[in-house]
Amino acid sequence: MKYLKKIRVGLSLLFFIPILLFFLDFTGKLPTQLHQLLSIQWIPALLSMDFIILGVLLLLSLLFGRIYCSVICPLGVFQDIVTWKTRLFRKKKKFRYEYAKPQNWIRYSILALTIIVFIFGSSFLVLLLDPYSTFGRISSQLFRPLVIFANNGLSHLLGKTGNYSVYEVKQLSFIPLAFSLAFLFFLVVTTMSWTKGRSYCNTICPVGTGLGLLSKFSIFRIAINESSCVRCGACERKCKSQCIDNDTMKIDETRCVSCFDCLSSCKKDSIHYEYRYKKQTTSVTEPKVSSGRRTFLLTTGAIISTAAFAKPRKIISKNDSILSRMPIMPPGAGSMEHFKTHCTACQICITKCPMQVLKPAALQYGISGITQPHLVFSTEVFCSYDCNICTTVCPTSALKKLPIEEKKLAQIGVAKFRKDKCIVFTEEKDCGACSEHCPTQAVHMIDYKDGLTIPEVTQDLCTGCGACESICPSKPYVAIYVEGVSTQLKAKKPTDAKKFDKKIDDFGF
Repeated sequence: MKYLKKIRVGLSLLFFIPILLFFLDFTGKLPTQLHQLLSIQWIPALLSMDFIILGVLLLLSLLFGRIYCSVICPLGVFQDIVTWKTRLFRKKKKFRYEYAKPQNWIRYSILALTIIVFIFGSSFLVLLLDPYSTFGRISSQLFRPLVIFANNGLSHLLGKTGNYSVYEVKQLSFIPLAFSLAFLFFLVVTTMSWTKGRSYCNTICPVGTGLGLLSKFSIFRIAINESSCVRCGACERKCKSQCIDNDTMKIDETRCVSCFDCLSSCKKDSIHYEYRYKKQTTSVTEPKVSSGRRTFLLTTGAIISTAAFAKPRKIISKNDSILSRMPIMPPGAGSMEHFKTHCTACQICITKCPMQVLKPAALQYGISGITQPHLVFSTEVFCSYDCNICTTVCPTSALKKLPIEEKKLAQIGVAKFRKDKCIVFTEEKDCGACSEHCPTQAVHMIDYKDGLTIPEVTQDLCTGCGACESICPSKPYVAIYVEGVSTQLKAKKPTDAKKFDKKIDDFGF
């Protein structure tokens, strides 16, 4: 039985390391096929209704209990790493756990609220508490910038010696709200793991709580042989879930994450991994939820769901009182309702976007869409006509997987032209940068006056890629911008449309 821990650790690293590297990879050298590991997570599989993966995860849980939390979940493995590292900073005698009573009113309240809000049509709490997505945001907003900073520092040092084998990489723009949310959860998860082992999994995480209820019916479980147990407490001190009660010789199965750490601690071999139904066992009894608590949960859920259903609103630019726009969803999002409900803001699409046009949202989608991706165009930053990476790596059905030809016609927004901002109108100078940069010829030039031409937009041809907005030389406010749409349609394909590949200078000509 002692070899089970080694197998568990080995398998967990096989899942954790590729997922972490996939988020940290800023070179784009890792194969996109690694995104399949992201789909083998409970919440993404549930939102995308992938019945094969759901069936496999369900089968694993019914066989081995909360093995998902110890092997497949990247946030769970991260907690194990933090817990393991604490041993380097504490004396061995002080590095001990003891049985703690389950915080059932907290864990079941969070689970109930998450389910209630989701049933009412919002994934707000799912987005906030999904362990995979939490790990994704931490990796994207904290770990990845540190890796890029180290890379750029090394590039600078090597450059002084004439070695240019390491090149400098541009950092993603800093989004305070996205960073703050990731940093907050990093502090909470790390602190709880450092002091109380798996307390985050067993108190806050709704996935862990749900799997805890399911683990009561698992075929295999960890159990104590009461006839041979001498109550030395070795297993209790080893249990990072704090679910082993040495006094009663009982294990709270709803909190056991099947890490198998306890199996190697018992010198009497009184704790073992067994087939549950070979003999009659007494399960841990959970306290019933009172009617008053049920009323509290329903009321609180209604309040949170009301806030979570705040509709996306137009955000007025701080630099331009005229320019306002709906948030621009990534290609493949379909409708705003579908996207907001299915996106968990794991930010893998943001980290993988080669143009860095995807950014975490603040309140563009409302409070329920905090840190979900939206497109932000800036100088020479737009949605590449020949790129569909974001639709490929999305682990949920938030973004439909679009082949390149379909992606080229996905209308994520519509260009809007403001004549009074255009330099052709304000300065009576020839331009046409937006038209030359448009890959679908949706923006084209028409006769204006005195031999000048001015842009015009054919909205049926526009895909909202933002190429025109990113190249517009009008200062301080652009003369053409992309307005988001609530439902993404299919743009028409012009018979003579072609990709613009002419080299232009910094001014846009």
